[in-house]
Amino acid sequence: MHFSQRVSLSQPNAITLAAGKRRAQRQKLVNISDSNPTRHGLGAAVTPYQADPRGSRDARHALASFLSQRDGRCVNPGNLYLLSSTSQGYSWLMKLLCDPGEALLAPTPGYPLIEALANLENVQVASYSFAWLGRNWELDPLSLPAAGVSPRPRALVVINPGNPTGAYLDKGERKRVQEYCAANNLPLIADEVFYDFPLPAAPESRARLAGCPEVLTFALDGLSKNLCAPGVKIAWLEVSGPESLVEEAKARLDIIADAFLPFSDVLAAHLPGFLEKIPSQLEETRGRCAANLATLQGLVGEDPTGPVTVMAPQGGWNVLLRFPSHIDEDELVEKFLQDFGIYCQPGYFFDLPFAGTISLSLLLDPDFFRENAAKVLRSIMALS
Repeated sequence: MHFSQRVSLSQPNAITLAAGKRRAQRQKLVNISDSNPTRHGLGAAVTPYQADPRGSRDARHALASFLSQRDGRCVNPGNLYLLSSTSQGYSWLMKLLCDPGEALLAPTPGYPLIEALANLENVQVASYSFAWLGRNWELDPLSLPAAGVSPRPRALVVINPGNPTGAYLDKGERKRVQEYCAANNLPLIADEVFYDFPLPAAPESRARLAGCPEVLTFALDGLSKNLCAPGVKIAWLEVSGPESLVEEAKARLDIIADAFLPFSDVLAAHLPGFLEKIPSQLEETRGRCAANLATLQGLVGEDPTGPVTVMAPQGGWNVLLRFPSHIDEDELVEKFLQDFGIYCQPGYFFDLPFAGTISLSLLLDPDFFRENAAKVLRSIMALS
């Protein structure tokens, strides 16, 4: 397994070893270089601050208990890292896995955030693709690069379900990416922030990659999506896979996390309360998205020969509308803005493999969604 040269596992120096020996022998140790004010009667903290690169131990135990119950498996709190966002998680993983100029493999169509973060980390993004087969998106196995390609990828990113496609990886696709990673000695980065938002088309075979034991896997999730609360900046990263690789990865991740200072204890203290609110919020959001999707499908109708197609997502918060490709996406979105003050995102923002798509959010108030979706459809019909 390749880990970047950005992070080195240095041996402790003689002073650190001597201090550790004294602690082990339970002998008195006074640190007169200590710069932690909470240990010296200063600051607002009730208890002394104790840095843990993975975040508050108590909060991670609470999170592990929640995930264990949610997923029906035993989650080790020692394999969890608390984050301010999944974007931070991506950034740390790029530091961990990629030297400058090396590459990640990421899916297309896809949200452009990964490429933006990679640019900031001096990492390249190579793509593998999903193809639209008329009713669903399917992984194109031929798009996964063969060994020896340059720049050599250092990790494979999967989005489960995809954004904005809303496609879950089915059982065969999960097996394929895991086998590809094993054969090419690559770790797997699984972004599953939208996993718990299935829609009626969701496959029964959907499953998380978090906790995967076969290959080194870094799973990302967080409260921003689970609570529909972008301002609640608590996310997490779970490391799983073969034990020796997990331990080596964590040793290096600890160095990265410690350099950026541990997750806020103030926020971590609120995590158990936030976790309790997730089930009710998920239920409300799922209901909203399903209702708006049904509304859109009703407005479009069931005629397969019609000019507009709802590319029904299996999960997530978005839906893609497909229309005749002779209608320019930019011109159409500009028309929405000029005629109705409606903004939406064209498909090329996400590297859709064909022209003639826009992405709509399923989160809107149902009446507001119906009103504005009808305006969008009337405009497309008039141009078809």
